[in-house]
Amino acid sequence: MITGILFDKDGTLFDFEASWTGWASGVLLDLADGDSEKAIHLGRWIGFDFAAGRFEPDSVAIAGTLDETTSALLQGLPHMTHDALITVLRTSGATAQMVEAVPLAPYLDDLRTRGVRLGVATNDSEVLARSHLAAFDVDTSFDYIAGADSGFGAKPGPGMCLGFSDQFDLAPETVLMVGDSRHDLMAAQAAGMIGVGVLTGMAGADDLSDLAQVVLPDIGHVPGWLDATYGPDTPGHRQNTTRSVAI
Repeated sequence: MITGILFDKDGTLFDFEASWTGWASGVLLDLADGDSEKAIHLGRWIGFDFAAGRFEPDSVAIAGTLDETTSALLQGLPHMTHDALITVLRTSGATAQMVEAVPLAPYLDDLRTRGVRLGVATNDSEVLARSHLAAFDVDTSFDYIAGADSGFGAKPGPGMCLGFSDQFDLAPETVLMVGDSRHDLMAAQAAGMIGVGVLTGMAGADDLSDLAQVVLPDIGHVPGWLDATYGPDTPGHRQNTTRSVAI
């Protein structure tokens, strides 16, 4: 039986590009004091093409922690301290206009009727995660919300995943870890969970398929995949270990 579903946040619950490219352009321009050439230079440190308004697939901001993004960006801002810059990024990040991958409230309500525990494991900070979820009134839909600063470590380590399964006494092999990056799926693998990839981040199916049991267009396809894999209207009867790509 599937007993729990653990979601990444950015690129999974929220469409990464739609949510973060506008924010990145704005904060880089602010840090550059309105100088677009300097903003272009700053963007290179974190893998963001300021002129095109697009993250590079290997951007530290996609799968890395806020601390890692801050450290990378500091290379172009030697006059700032780490604490000062992380405060700027955290404060501005809290106001980022997130875009749901699917309408989250009814989606999560449907999953809860299946009798599974729901959680979030993000490399963002826990405070920002709770703020973004609360903006859509879905923070209370989750039994567990952990960030890279919650004491479990960051992905691709298994800490946040195991924190979820341990808290609710769930066998890891009965838990889905749904994410848009290799970091998410590597964390799932390290924790002994079932990795499910989605394509609402910057990675393509080919980037995820070797680590995922299935790759889906977005989280909206998870319930249908569960029904098809484990039987209709139930989280599941037994695991199917065949890897597949459904796009």
